[in-house]
Amino acid sequence: MNAKKILLRFTIITLVITSVFFILSEIVETAQKQEEDGKTFPGWLQSVLMEPYLPGIHRMNRGAEDPIPGDIKNRWLLTEYPVFLYMMETADEDEFAAESDYARLMMLEGSDEDNKTIAEEDLEYEDDAMHLEQGLADALLAENGMYLENQTVQEEGEEEEGQEQISDNTPEGFVPVQNKSYSYHWEDLLAYEDLVKAFYAVDSTTKAGEELLDVEKLLARDMRIESSSDDPQILIYHTHAQEAFADSVPGDESTSIVGIGEYLASILEERYGYRVMHYTESFDKESRDYAYGNALPVIEQLLADHPDIEVVIDLHRDAMPEDRRLVMELQGRPTAQIMFFNGLSRTAKGEIAYLENPYLADNLAFSFQMQAACNEYYPGLARRIYLKAYRYNMHLCPKTLLIELGAQNNTVEEMRNACEPLAHVLDLVLSGEEPKG
Repeated sequence: MNAKKILLRFTIITLVITSVFFILSEIVETAQKQEEDGKTFPGWLQSVLMEPYLPGIHRMNRGAEDPIPGDIKNRWLLTEYPVFLYMMETADEDEFAAESDYARLMMLEGSDEDNKTIAEEDLEYEDDAMHLEQGLADALLAENGMYLENQTVQEEGEEEEGQEQISDNTPEGFVPVQNKSYSYHWEDLLAYEDLVKAFYAVDSTTKAGEELLDVEKLLARDMRIESSSDDPQILIYHTHAQEAFADSVPGDESTSIVGIGEYLASILEERYGYRVMHYTESFDKESRDYAYGNALPVIEQLLADHPDIEVVIDLHRDAMPEDRRLVMELQGRPTAQIMFFNGLSRTAKGEIAYLENPYLADNLAFSFQMQAACNEYYPGLARRIYLKAYRYNMHLCPKTLLIELGAQNNTVEEMRNACEPLAHVLDLVLSGEEPKG
């Protein structure tokens, strides 16, 4: 056997051994990581086998929330397979182009808001109404009830100076809670992890970070309304005006989310004295997919025409599995639970340049202060603040709330009952009474 053949065989054997070594090390390394994440044998084996050789199919299968791997070992192994290597190297570029497609992102916003997915590490918090242990939350709810029972009829009829009488369409029996059932110790929530655990559910498509969620900064933002003219101060509208409830009457707008928005507006005006514009036109009549894109120029024009508007509320109802109802008992009445929703204008990979939001810090502070006041005055009313990747037209005004009030399987009565405590909490925050750091 000549020297060339010996050298060729030696080279082939070396390549085979080296390849096997790297493949085995990759399998072991991936297996350990996947086992730590709680995935089963088929799951991590599929990742190891499909990612180097069928990356496109693998990424379609696993979802966009996972980081795109590009480690040196995989690329070295694929040098023998240039087609697969090309697919791997261009995958990042393809995804970046897709994320930069403004029209596609606007469509995703329209259809994506109800499709909430919790990251695995957040699953244990998914069903919590608030961060308190359930026993303590129950005790606080009972304390609310006892406080109200002990109030005299005279106290129930008293008004704060300058307030108007409660309107006739205030649900009978509701009394705004004047004393906190619970008070936060903010020094216990200075750590980012503690704050997230207490207040937030972070969708797996995005990431927040300490630069956005800092309890001292969230509390420091002044949410008080300052305008004193006769023009509207608060705008309520509905990106998804077609949303309805378990007992909504087809064709009767008063039993849809639009009717709930009208009821909330009437409470804010008649009890608390705010000047409210309720915009009732539909942006999702043809399709939900581009509802946010349809709404954008309209809301921009409304704000331009009414510069005294300081608060913008996009009122929705959530979508839940039929066997889960977002309802609690508050002062003896079935009441839909609420959730504040923030778009962070960033995916798990980083910021989305086309969806810049100069008011992101203000938006986050507003929902945080609303959540804190809900938890302190009406424990159990508010679910965790949900953070997701896109923008949802929250960049138009610093004091913007996207509120998910109840869900499709709540009743109209439960939705209307939730408007009273929601209006009270809005007044607490917008008047500067709560929360205080």
